[in-house]
Amino acid sequence: MGISLLFISLFVFLLIGVPVAVSLGLASLIFIMVQGMPEMIVLHNMIGGVNSFPLIAVPCFILAGHLMNEAGITDKIFAFARACVGWLHGGLGHVNIGASVIFAGMSGAAVADAGGLGSIEIKAMRDAGYDDSFSVGVTAASSTIGPIIPPSLPLIVYGVIADASIGQLFAAGILPGLMMALSLMAMVAWYAKRNGYPKDGSFMLSRLYSTSIEAFLPLMTPVIIVGGILFGIFTPTEAAIAAVAYSMFLGMAVYKTLTWRSLLKVSIDTVETTASILMIIAASAIFAWILTANQVAQHFSDFLLGLSDNKIVLMLIITLLILFIGCFMETLAAITILVPVLLPVVVALDVSPVHFGIILILNLMLGLLTPPVGMVLYVLAKVANVPFERCVVATAPFLIPLVVVLLMLTFVPAFTLWLPSMIYLQ
Repeated sequence: MGISLLFISLFVFLLIGVPVAVSLGLASLIFIMVQGMPEMIVLHNMIGGVNSFPLIAVPCFILAGHLMNEAGITDKIFAFARACVGWLHGGLGHVNIGASVIFAGMSGAAVADAGGLGSIEIKAMRDAGYDDSFSVGVTAASSTIGPIIPPSLPLIVYGVIADASIGQLFAAGILPGLMMALSLMAMVAWYAKRNGYPKDGSFMLSRLYSTSIEAFLPLMTPVIIVGGILFGIFTPTEAAIAAVAYSMFLGMAVYKTLTWRSLLKVSIDTVETTASILMIIAASAIFAWILTANQVAQHFSDFLLGLSDNKIVLMLIITLLILFIGCFMETLAAITILVPVLLPVVVALDVSPVHFGIILILNLMLGLLTPPVGMVLYVLAKVANVPFERCVVATAPFLIPLVVVLLMLTFVPAFTLWLPSMIYLQ
């Protein structure tokens, strides 16, 4: 009865529009009061949920992404991507994806990609005569690459909760992120052939050289972050701090586009974003503690394992469950609730926590492209000034290649585990 009350109250709060963090906290508080437990348990678990050293990386990566946007570095990234792949049919669609791959190595957040690069990409595609539906669809889909290719805010949160190596998770996300990009580029090529989309000019070595010189220092950001982590120069947390220092150096000393006023604005934006993220993590911590203390994870594990002894069937059921929840719940809240429940099941199925982390995050990224939550869709509806409903319809076809990649990653673990096994030799 108590657990039923917990979930019913949570969904009621969400349905009436109460913020996710508040809904989780209130549902947990109601459960604890009904059970006659001391209310201080809520505070202890909420504080414990955010009292983690790796979480220091969260505000730092957010700040680095904001600094990159404010300094105008996204323009240089887009110009470089345009020189690299703009000569293909449907050129700006490919440029859109290529820019997202590069920016993924700086921000680690899908919404930051959609908001930062999205305005540049959609304007360029409109000016070139591309249909708004195609422009919005490819921009939304490509933004989901951000949290897969390191650095990744969701992977950091997952690593903390699952007690998994964040370095291995980062390494595991590189190949899947590139697979997502290639699958989306194949979709763009099909669209371009069907609709007669043009090339964005011819390939010019001189243009590639000049844009690469302009973008060289920004392109070093993912090299510093990812390379530093993978080669053991610094931890993910230290890499986040290095990313902030390097972003400030580029914006204030090299390009001189960052002023003290803009730095203050960026800092305030970072504090607001970080506060909302940590509130969700803190509220989810008490919710997850209740589930664990009441052996919900164990009961759910026994239930799923009792349905079938076929690993493929069970992984499909878990995938569908995550996809469903991702449509209704914010990514970080979903991670903190689902991991304690699902991790024991996948471990029992002999699935690596690192492998499961990539599957989980990609599943939840698809939720960012589907209503009713669909945060990326809301951002692009505002950026592109098109109705939300049109964004949903425009993005739907691009879910197909992403789902194909998701299934490949789910049932072929080597795609995620090969690179970590090479770098982190056992």
